[in-house]
Amino acid sequence: MMISLAWVAPFVAAQRLGELWLCRRNRLRLLARGGREVRPDTYRTMVALHVLFLASLSLESSPWRVPADARTWASLGALAAVTALRYWAIASLGEYWNTRVVVVPGTHLVRTGPFRFLRHPNYLVIVLEFLLLPLLMRAPVTLVLFSLANLAALRQRIRIEETALAEIASAGGVPG
Repeated sequence: MMISLAWVAPFVAAQRLGELWLCRRNRLRLLARGGREVRPDTYRTMVALHVLFLASLSLESSPWRVPADARTWASLGALAAVTALRYWAIASLGEYWNTRVVVVPGTHLVRTGPFRFLRHPNYLVIVLEFLLLPLLMRAPVTLVLFSLANLAALRQRIRIEETALAEIASAGGVPG
C-alpha cells in the first residue's frame, strides 16, 4: 500500500513562513530595545539553504508516494517529536526567538525548557529535519548533499552566535 506525502513540503514551507513572520516581529522588537544584529550577511545563506533543501526534496521525491511501511511511520513519528522540540524551544525563548542572531545587552541567557538540557536545541532540530525529511520522502541525494551543507552552515552560525553572546557577557551584561 502506498500513501501520498504531497502535503509534506507545503506543510514545512508554511511552517517556515510563519516562523519568518515571528522572526521579523521579534527582531524588530529586540532592535527597538537596543539589540544588535550580528553578521546579517550570513542570513541569506541560511535562507537559501532551506529554500533549496525544500525544492530538492520536492523534486527528488516526486510523485510523493511512499510505502506505508515501518520506515514511513517511524519517520513521521520522529518528525512529530522533532517539531514538538522546535516549538518548545521557540516558546521557551519567547520574544528572544529568532532565525537571525540578535543580541540585546543586559538580558539573561535562557535556561528553561529544552535549554536546560541543550545549548542549541533548535540547531539539533534542524539537523534532524535535514535527515528525517529526506528519509521519509525517499530522497537520498537531498539527504546527503543538504545534510553536509547544513552542518557546514550551522557550524558557522553557532560560532557567530557564541562569539556574540560572549561579547555581551564580557561587556558586563548577561547574554540574552
